[in-house]
Amino acid sequence: MKILSNFAFSECDATTDIISEIMHIPDGYLSPQTYIPLFGAFAAATAVAVRKVKKEVSVRNIPYLGMAAAFSFIIMMFNLPVPGGTTGHAVGSAVIAILFGPWAAMIAVSVALIIQALVFGDGGITAIGANCFNMAVFMPFVAWYIFKLAGNNPVKTKRIFLVAFISGYLSLVLTAILTAFEFGIQPIIASAADGKALYCPYDLSIAIPAMAIEHLLLFGIAEGMITALIIRYVLVNEPGLIHAFRKEGQYENK
Repeated sequence: MKILSNFAFSECDATTDIISEIMHIPDGYLSPQTYIPLFGAFAAATAVAVRKVKKEVSVRNIPYLGMAAAFSFIIMMFNLPVPGGTTGHAVGSAVIAILFGPWAAMIAVSVALIIQALVFGDGGITAIGANCFNMAVFMPFVAWYIFKLAGNNPVKTKRIFLVAFISGYLSLVLTAILTAFEFGIQPIIASAADGKALYCPYDLSIAIPAMAIEHLLLFGIAEGMITALIIRYVLVNEPGLIHAFRKEGQYENK
């Protein structure tokens, strides 16, 4: 979910150029007014996450958390092509949040995103804070609370697939909309004297539909299916690993 690398847009085709691979924001698309506050928010959240993880994640689960970071890194490298020359991918934040909690998911996904940006150029250096805030802070917490809300403790085995799917699906779709909002406000908050956008040229009327539609119809489904299948597998084989159940101590095998 990067954006088209060619930043040569014309007035006449602005509505036909489509944002592609949206989640990984590259350099030059967000103004300092946007990426500096987002970096600050991410840094503050990370400070809290480190303290939380030290308390909540046992030594036994540290290797699993490392595997979760590797899983997120790998899954984000697989881009699915769609008509119009765009591509997208799942993130893995939802399933990691459900398994280990949203704070642990923040650490795992952030590590994956930072390595991708620094080593593979997948996402801009100035946009690291924005990318991490969107996919490692916002998305895990959305998935976690949707899962807890939809689950209605105790969660029954026969419902887990649907509940996990909804959590993964909605968390990715809402994250895409958040990213679209960040793009869409750029022409408003950062323009030249002649009104030309200095950063992302797409306003909200273009950015939000371009991102939301693809995630509603394809990428959100992929995220939901991955989340549901992994949670269903872990539920059958090692239900105690699921943070959402373990913390409540309520699991009903029906």
